[in-house]
Amino acid sequence: MNTQTNTPALTSLEFNHYIGDRGQLPEQFQGKIGVYAIFDREKTLQFVGYSRDVYLSLKQHLVRQPQQCYWVKVQTIERPSRTVLENIENAWIAENGSVPTGNGDNKEKWTNPINVKIVMTPEEQANYQNPVNDELTQIKIIKNVARRVEAEISKELEARGLQLEVRFNPKLKEQGLLDLK
Repeated sequence: MNTQTNTPALTSLEFNHYIGDRGQLPEQFQGKIGVYAIFDREKTLQFVGYSRDVYLSLKQHLVRQPQQCYWVKVQTIERPSRTVLENIENAWIAENGSVPTGNGDNKEKWTNPINVKIVMTPEEQANYQNPVNDELTQIKIIKNVARRVEAEISKELEARGLQLEVRFNPKLKEQGLLDLK
């Protein structure tokens, strides 16, 4: 645990498997406040963030960026302090020598719900934009796109060995967004 004043060097922390042997995320971080660094398969830093529940944030990032989430380093703190969390986050980014892509140009892909409208097939786009369609038909089309993307994500996570149930918020699918419930 951090004593609130010293910031551990990112290199001094041990790598944790993002998905463990039993197909679970690192459960020791459930309900823990802290800063986390996410690495890809080659252990290249992809994203640094902080959370009031590191476990839930890791789950959300895995769904949003499954190809980038293979390793994680975490520093927990006892009491919530945005200043302490931001200081650790900034120190780790500085230690890395460059801003990770997930904290730069691709930040919205890591922090916002998945927008399925940007991954529509040309056929789905043509159906969606058909002037004959009313709003209800468009909602139905976008929900089907969301279901397709959700199935693709689930298949990818299953192939990685994830044994965790991933449930998306059904109300957001109508808006073309996928986010965990």
